[in-house]
Amino acid sequence: MSGHGLRPPPPRVVVIGAGVVGCSLADELTARGWTDVTVLDQGPLPAPGGSTSHAPGLVFRTGPSRTLTAFARYTVEKFTSLTWDGDPCFQRVGGLELATTPERLADLHRRAGYAASWGVTGEIVDAARCKQLWPLLDESVVLGGFHTPGDGLARAVPACRAQLDRATARGARFLERHTVTGIERQDGRVTGVVTDRGTFPADHVVSAAGFWGPVVGRMAGVDVPLQPLAHQYARTGPLPELSGATQEASKPILRFQDRDLYFREHGDRLGIGSYAHRPLPVDPFAVPGYDESRARHMDMPSSYPFTPEDWVPSWEDCRRLMPALRDSDVESGFNGVFSFTPDGMPVLGESRDLRGFWLAEAVWVTHSAGVAKAVAEWMVEGRPSLDVHECDLTRFEEAQRSPAYVRERGAQQFTEVYDVIHPLQPMERPRPLRVSPFHARQRELGAYFLEGGGWERPHWYEANAGLAPDARLPDRDAWSARHWSPIAAAEARATRERVALYDMTPLRRLEVTGPGALAFLDRMTSNNLRKKPGAVTYTLLLDESGGIRSDLTVARLAPDRFQVGANSPADLDHLLRHAPGGEVQIRDITSGTCCVGVWGPLARDLVQPLTPDDFSHEAFGYFRARETYVGHVPVTAMRLSYVGELGWELYTTADLGLRLWDTLWEAGRDLGVVAAGRSAFNSLRLEKGYRAWGTDMTDEDNPYEAGVGFAVRMDKAEFVGRAALARAGEPGRRLTPLLLDDPAAVVLGKEPVHLDGAPAGYVTSASYGYTLGRCVAYAWLPAGLAAGTGVHVEYFGEKVPATVAEEPLFDPRMTRIRR
Repeated sequence: MSGHGLRPPPPRVVVIGAGVVGCSLADELTARGWTDVTVLDQGPLPAPGGSTSHAPGLVFRTGPSRTLTAFARYTVEKFTSLTWDGDPCFQRVGGLELATTPERLADLHRRAGYAASWGVTGEIVDAARCKQLWPLLDESVVLGGFHTPGDGLARAVPACRAQLDRATARGARFLERHTVTGIERQDGRVTGVVTDRGTFPADHVVSAAGFWGPVVGRMAGVDVPLQPLAHQYARTGPLPELSGATQEASKPILRFQDRDLYFREHGDRLGIGSYAHRPLPVDPFAVPGYDESRARHMDMPSSYPFTPEDWVPSWEDCRRLMPALRDSDVESGFNGVFSFTPDGMPVLGESRDLRGFWLAEAVWVTHSAGVAKAVAEWMVEGRPSLDVHECDLTRFEEAQRSPAYVRERGAQQFTEVYDVIHPLQPMERPRPLRVSPFHARQRELGAYFLEGGGWERPHWYEANAGLAPDARLPDRDAWSARHWSPIAAAEARATRERVALYDMTPLRRLEVTGPGALAFLDRMTSNNLRKKPGAVTYTLLLDESGGIRSDLTVARLAPDRFQVGANSPADLDHLLRHAPGGEVQIRDITSGTCCVGVWGPLARDLVQPLTPDDFSHEAFGYFRARETYVGHVPVTAMRLSYVGELGWELYTTADLGLRLWDTLWEAGRDLGVVAAGRSAFNSLRLEKGYRAWGTDMTDEDNPYEAGVGFAVRMDKAEFVGRAALARAGEPGRRLTPLLLDDPAAVVLGKEPVHLDGAPAGYVTSASYGYTLGRCVAYAWLPAGLAAGTGVHVEYFGEKVPATVAEEPLFDPRMTRIRR
């Protein structure tokens, strides 16, 4: 036979871990035709001793992360369709989250908004309805609740068995009692997995080892930023009020977040989990194996002995909520081990340092099938169908990967599981971690710092408290007033009327050099980069489907040298994966450099006397760059503006940063220069309609939907994503600007938008537009909505009227920037 038309054999995949993630992944991979799948576990199947073996199985789908909600929705859909031994793998008993304080009740309204935004059915109910759903409650302590009828209980071990059987029928094999001892590699690629019972060749290896993830990662030389912690779970004795139960559970799964507790039925008993106790970190390298744990009288490796002293306050809280428990006691309990990351999100994706080695770690049962689907799509098709940038293993900065950081932040994530978290709320420690060279001056000016990527970021300066805003600002509600000050309005006005200095140091900067740099960047991005040195280009980093992986600002400083303004560590990782060896060098220069944005109508008056170069509009046009001096400081000056005003980004090395700031500050005194923070910056950029990648647009969105099609040049040579864009039809949805009708109304982002009385989309970014005197919100909505169309944005249960607007909302003729 000639062999023509024969398909190559499927890749050899080894999955480490036969918990709910590993079993789900085997099912998803084999369903996509990758049938040479081996799943290894050190324990006995189907409950080998990891977190899956003891997971209580509560699935609440709703949260602030659209990605996690989508993962949970798929998990519910899939497990509902599965049965094992005649019983369903998911019980749709519903979910009920209680409020016993006004603050929590307000937060439940916010969660109901998330549900509407992400497509989950739910409603706010009163105390009487809560009592009806859960008769054991003391109605007098309950203010209300959030009821989600589609939530319920995942039966994790039966779900493993059902998926194991399906995957096995397609060719997968599951091997118990195989302890992984090493990962084989050659030439930067994984080649196999070594166990105590032999070696398994592999083209792809997936670590789905749960809290053992760091152990497997060390074998592969891959960092896994994960901290296991023990979490208390107890079962009561039989309760008369539940006697006669004919099924495992009939009432909604219950959260009492004001006391960090949750409840579920086990027939005539209650299971109760608590996050109220002190963090109990577990060393993943010291967790005993299955047999050793049994020898220590532990149920399994993931079940540590119950610590009664930690349980006492929680038990009192349980009894106050449910008087029936006052005559009961705890019959059994354990401290179950779960995985936490520094930001509470999973860790997914393929390592660049060891190709073919994948992580599917820090995943709870709630998200397990959704994560498995995304990772399977990633492996087989090259990308997940869902945006997963919040979960990408490359998202952490180097400063966020130290064992001390992972341990401290993981413990804090445990503590905050049920806390009401404001979207701007910064971590409390370890801070400060990363500071710009201007930090000392910012502190002298009374900067109010928030944190992002480990960086201290000024949001406003108390030194500007005496500056009058443009007009009297409306009073804010308590929620939107957090981490906000009316000083931001004064800083925005100063930027529009005079000149302001913005610290742009935290924005990521890459240096791309070499004889192949131009061809490489032009192929990787959507806009035309074949311009003379001195040109700056706004362009997009697309994936093969035309989705926006990132947006970049590329400055050609010399024929073979470029400075790239990027977003996340994932951008560097992506470019390094595709760079041709030898011809292109890519270096992250962020920490060794700094940047001041000098913006406002007097920006030229400030900078021109300090530099020997001509900074006139004719000599130094918009989207141009040059290397020059400001005072004694060598700078790379780029004529860019993210606030819609004349100005420049001035870059220099970190050692000269303070001198640059002081030079600009002294020269600007007579011009009324101010230091301005991120709060004013965000307001000004939204008035101009400038998108923020990761918030307004992701790889789920193409440029035409997101309103950045101007950054695509279909007439240039081949570039990544071009073929997909050529096939793209008319967008069915668009990123749409809204102006709230009430000048006093404010929204913050992620709120549902209602059109004709029904949810039609959701807000991405929002900020009060101090120049416009209205709150500006961008939202994903159906395409074709004409300017003037009325909608409603749901904010804490209130329907706030808004109107579709034309963009840009401010200075549509660009006269302020180009002067």
